[in-house]
Amino acid sequence: MSLESVRDHLAAAAPDLEVIVTEDSSATVDLAAKAHGVAPGQIAKTLSFQVKDRIFLVVTRGDARMDNKKAKAAFGGKVKMLGLDVVEELTGHPVGGVCPFGLAQPLPVYCDISLKDFDIVIPAAGATNAAVKVSPDLMADITGAEWVDVCQAPPESA
Repeated sequence: MSLESVRDHLAAAAPDLEVIVTEDSSATVDLAAKAHGVAPGQIAKTLSFQVKDRIFLVVTRGDARMDNKKAKAAFGGKVKMLGLDVVEELTGHPVGGVCPFGLAQPLPVYCDISLKDFDIVIPAAGATNAAVKVSPDLMADITGAEWVDVCQAPPESA
């Protein structure tokens, strides 16, 4: 069902994008990088956060880490990661397949500027073995995302 909601969203918003389903799991950044033959940084991971009563998603490059100071400034308070038990309920996607497409309910989406280090990034697509190859700008456009700078500089690699 989650994979189908992603396919439906992409069919309407970006019909040229194809969902890639692999035999191998891509549920973690390292597994996804291996499955797609790219560096971990090129995987676009979607994280679920809460500040006070506000819940939102942040998409970052796979090897980036949140910078608490930057995140607090950008989101107006201490950022708390959502528990695994509520992520699927709120997004409609299983952990390991969480993405900004085809959400169960509308949630604000933010894309970290670290994604712009790549021409193409690979976010999950609603299942632990599904993904899509997309430019960071198109991903932000079709999800209504706002660009933010909330991550630490990634380690020297990519």
